[in-house]
Amino acid sequence: MQQPAVPELAHTHTRPIHWVATATAVAGVVALSSVLQPNPATAAQAADPQTKSAPAVITPPDPADVDFPIECGPVKALVVKKATGDLDGDGRPETVAVVHCDAPMGTPPDGVYVLTRSADTGKPRVVATLVAPKDRKTVTDFALRDHAIVATLLGYSTADVPSCCPDVKDGAKWRWKNGAFVRSTPAGSHTV
Repeated sequence: MQQPAVPELAHTHTRPIHWVATATAVAGVVALSSVLQPNPATAAQAADPQTKSAPAVITPPDPADVDFPIECGPVKALVVKKATGDLDGDGRPETVAVVHCDAPMGTPPDGVYVLTRSADTGKPRVVATLVAPKDRKTVTDFALRDHAIVATLLGYSTADVPSCCPDVKDGAKWRWKNGAFVRSTPAGSHTV
């Protein structure tokens, strides 16, 4: 048997300790790369070189962070529709949420709430109730258009009409005016 010209090198044979060292190094690189990420891309304007400051980006209030004034008993309140926009012209977005109880059966009435961020804490809060659940309305065709909230409300002509079958359809529009949301007078309710 002929001896090799070069003595055997220890690192040419893999041993468990080599695999542990390799795995530790890879885990360290992955952990470090998850910490050192580039800044997220935004659609905000670049900073003006003369003012040296970028415009503030204000996020709209998240309905998930709010306790709505709705009594649901053992079930929870469910946000079924939402829209955001600057409704009062102050440069900060508001969120309008349509909420009802997560009832297992039937058609629970909706509530329509306007949310804003508190000036001192920044926490979202309800600032207006446009439709209260006690009014027994169901909201459809909900949107924000031209700084106004528009919706179609389905309701009941009398208390004798079953909750399953609203028989009155009403258009509604709210606009911020003189420090409050004012509902415009609908053209008239009509039977569904």
